[in-house]
Amino acid sequence: MFIPKLYRSEDYNLMREIIKENSFALLISSVDKIRATHSMMMLNEDNPEKAYIETHISRANPQAKILKNGDEVLCDFLGAHTYISSSWYDHINVSTWNYEAVQVYGKVEVMSHDELYAHLDKLTSKYESFQQCPMMVKDMGREFVEKEMKGAFGIKIIPTEIFIKQKLSQNRKENDFNNIITQLEQSDDNARKIAEKMKLIKK
Repeated sequence: MFIPKLYRSEDYNLMREIIKENSFALLISSVDKIRATHSMMMLNEDNPEKAYIETHISRANPQAKILKNGDEVLCDFLGAHTYISSSWYDHINVSTWNYEAVQVYGKVEVMSHDELYAHLDKLTSKYESFQQCPMMVKDMGREFVEKEMKGAFGIKIIPTEIFIKQKLSQNRKENDFNNIITQLEQSDDNARKIAEKMKLIKK
């Protein structure tokens, strides 16, 4: 991901927010050929000094058949994003796109049986806890869960490089910047979220 200095962020809290709110991300590898799988990812911070990403994909997935310990992968997270019309400027220019994104390069560690079970338990709890009648892993019975686990390939991604991009019209003069916010506030949820982010960096 190309990140001009103006859009580069070192904000770990921003990275955490983007991953948490946009956890259905791309797992990309190039061991034999370029492969990409959308999967549910979680940031594991049990040890804050050694945080890593955990996920699982189907064992039937060709990507699962070739990934092994030590292989490099890329986790690609796209946060809030929206179109920016050049009609909102007070001069002729090109339209663009504002967005937040995180890319994490890392080394694969294949999960053990117990690690995969714990991962599925945490992942299920995260999304089921808000349901009217939540179905937790413990409610399914260990025998059933372990039978289903045979079809899952769990991995941990130990970060080697992290890139955080926050492209929010930082290159625009104040009048155009403010007008972009005004226009976005009249649009959909994603656009309004970008507007709120722009207000924060303006402070």
